[in-house]
Amino acid sequence: MRGAVIHAPGDVRFESLDDPKLLHPTDAIIRTAVTCVCGSDLWPYRGAEPIGDPHPMGHEYVGFVEEVGSEVTAVRPGQFVVGSFATSDNTCANCKNGFQSNCLHREFMSTCQADYVRIPNAQGTLVATDEIPGEEFWPGLLAVSDVMGTGWWAADAAEVRPGSTAVVVGDGAVGLCAVIAAKEMGAERIIAMSRHESRQKLAREFGATDIVTERGDEGVEKIKELTGGIGADSVLECVGTAQAIHQALRSARPGGNVGFVGVPHEVAVDGQELFFSHVGLRGGPAPVRRYLPALVDRVLARRIDPGKVFDLTLPLEQVAEGYKAMDERRAIKTLLKPCPSRHLV
Repeated sequence: MRGAVIHAPGDVRFESLDDPKLLHPTDAIIRTAVTCVCGSDLWPYRGAEPIGDPHPMGHEYVGFVEEVGSEVTAVRPGQFVVGSFATSDNTCANCKNGFQSNCLHREFMSTCQADYVRIPNAQGTLVATDEIPGEEFWPGLLAVSDVMGTGWWAADAAEVRPGSTAVVVGDGAVGLCAVIAAKEMGAERIIAMSRHESRQKLAREFGATDIVTERGDEGVEKIKELTGGIGADSVLECVGTAQAIHQALRSARPGGNVGFVGVPHEVAVDGQELFFSHVGLRGGPAPVRRYLPALVDRVLARRIDPGKVFDLTLPLEQVAEGYKAMDERRAIKTLLKPCPSRHLV
């Protein structure tokens, strides 16, 4: 098969790779329908995370089941499935408590920008649709496998409530999906922090009522100005930089909550500031599996359309251009389509 391999910062190549095989009876093999580049993939691409030896990339996927291990009964060959970037058995104590992304047998996906993918913990990770959905639904279902699920977690962790005011820090795919989530959870006012016109437009389409272009202390002051000097009930942090975290914490009202889902990079939170703020802070890798069935239903019912975050579609073989376009902010998120190829079985 073929797939994306990162060699060094700025150096992603489309190469021949070994076909995936069942390694455990809990595995499944899927043929990728569509995959994509994630904003978090840009951290190593930009040199902000170590790369080490060349290795495959990608953790978002939807596809067709090709083969299953002997212990996998929840899905079968031929079905269309959606999964999560964090695999889970969905039976351990952490899974039962709703934190499948902290499953005791968790494995993080990292090879999904490819023709075929091995899915560990397939029994608890994969959710099959009742029928094979039309291709017009594939982008939205792909978004559910990470960015929509992560945006939903941001809103859930920040305790967005009907009639509340929510602020979304970050206008990437996760931030835009967080706007959808806040809207679905009943927020009356949704303030999106964005400096990019195309992203502002999509944020408004998704439900944002206000746009704030300022950042840092100026951004915080603007949020306070819009909320009567108090701050927002819920702040959804979807970036992961120190500036974004501090901006989120200082934009929340006393007694408000921050959901932080951007992978932190060089972030340190001052204990004294947090203590006296009376702001709740919760985040981490999104428990996407908790939300998958409901989010899949919302997409298929056309209630939400998170697939609109994909504003560039390329064949998988042009994955390097997909990274470059996102790095240069010419694209919010790149959808990748594998070329038709042989079946493994």
